[in-house]
Amino acid sequence: MAARRLSFSNITALAPMVRVGTLPMRLLALDYGADVVYCEELIDIKMAQCHRVENEVLETVDFVAPDDRVMFRTCEREKDRVVFQMGTADPDRALTVAQLVEKDVAAIDVNMGCPKEYSTKGGMGAALLSDPDKIEAILKTLVSGVSVPVTCKIRILPSLQETVGLVRRIERTGVAAVAVHGRLKEERPRHPVHCDYIQAVAQAVSIPVIANGGSLDLVKTNADIEGFRKATGASSVMLARAAMWNASVFSRQGPLPVERVMEDYLKYAIRYDNHAFNTKYCLCQMLRDKVESPLGKQVQAAQTNADISDAYGLQQFYRQTQERLQARREALQSGSQPDRPVMDGDVTIMAVKFERREYPPQITPKMFLLEWSRQQKVEQPLYETVQRSQDRAFQSIVTVAEKKYRSSLWEKSKKFAEQAAAIVCLRVLGIPEGRIGEEDSGLVCKRKREGKVNGTTEEEGRKKRTGNGQLGDGGGGR
Repeated sequence: MAARRLSFSNITALAPMVRVGTLPMRLLALDYGADVVYCEELIDIKMAQCHRVENEVLETVDFVAPDDRVMFRTCEREKDRVVFQMGTADPDRALTVAQLVEKDVAAIDVNMGCPKEYSTKGGMGAALLSDPDKIEAILKTLVSGVSVPVTCKIRILPSLQETVGLVRRIERTGVAAVAVHGRLKEERPRHPVHCDYIQAVAQAVSIPVIANGGSLDLVKTNADIEGFRKATGASSVMLARAAMWNASVFSRQGPLPVERVMEDYLKYAIRYDNHAFNTKYCLCQMLRDKVESPLGKQVQAAQTNADISDAYGLQQFYRQTQERLQARREALQSGSQPDRPVMDGDVTIMAVKFERREYPPQITPKMFLLEWSRQQKVEQPLYETVQRSQDRAFQSIVTVAEKKYRSSLWEKSKKFAEQAAAIVCLRVLGIPEGRIGEEDSGLVCKRKREGKVNGTTEEEGRKKRTGNGQLGDGGGGR
């Protein structure tokens, strides 16, 4: 296939980093001056099970696993500069994943250098370095099978000759570039990077070589990047830990205070609904030796992005962002949704949203449905609720008299989703739902005569409000 070209010559890149290289960090690096950004390593077996979802609320493309986890999220802003890195040991599976994501990324990279067990098990990562035949098979399959450039990232081998020989073989597969981490697979960041190995590789091949591994010893500020490039003779430089600690290392205007960088990162995490525990992890890496400070302790104790926003004084930004996303969600839901009952398999659906202000304080659709089921002597309503991972919205199905009903719209809470499902059922059955203006219906009048509030007497309601009693509307899910 003819590949879309992303240049790997004379660039500075954000390296692939597990738990760090998610969308907020990638966008932050681009803002500060990175030319190319790599996502964290994503394992082919998990990615092959994903389906592609255009998330219109967040304006992202999500690759969602069968358990609704978002494995990879990207957006238009990075489309021409994000490299998808995968962990693989199988050419065919690698191709399946590459073809799944190729229209949404700028290039595909194969991890052939990570020495950690989560990558090497199953023959991935640095385990591939001892199997050059498999390296060649994977890269050739990808180069001939996708329309974007293919690259790989390796570590050096025990001898310079072996390292150069492997990279020359890699070059013959047709890859667009090779990134070289200048350490053996047994070595760790405390060991010095072998610039002479990277230099020998750069001199031996004609494709761009991207130097990696200099964060601790050689690259602490943007001014050091060019020095690392010259020391290795490489075409380009890739930064991991230096960028993780302060992504403004990419800025030619000089580093920003880490407090500013953390705030910029958190705004992206809120905007793109990043998982709170991933957000916490990245912020703690930036805090480094200040993790035990009052701010660090508050971040570590946080359970949600809202909690983290409180720690950084971004409550208003968080609230405004949520309001914008909810408004977009509602606008999208209001269009092209069935306003009359239609069948979706064995479920009757309608576009219904539960608006609490449309009902008197003592009245809910669930209460009406429960009363009706009791009168009809059928089993009480059964609610089954699911939560959508990309925006954490809820949708509920209610089963009544062996028939199922749900709203086609998603709600902000489990309770509201159940109420919406109850409304669909009531409207399909032609039963009053208790909205303002329906107060003279039989069920409402009966409740008023009996002095009941949400399924309880006024005396019971007083007990509930003072904590004496455990009473509810009786219509919860089972």
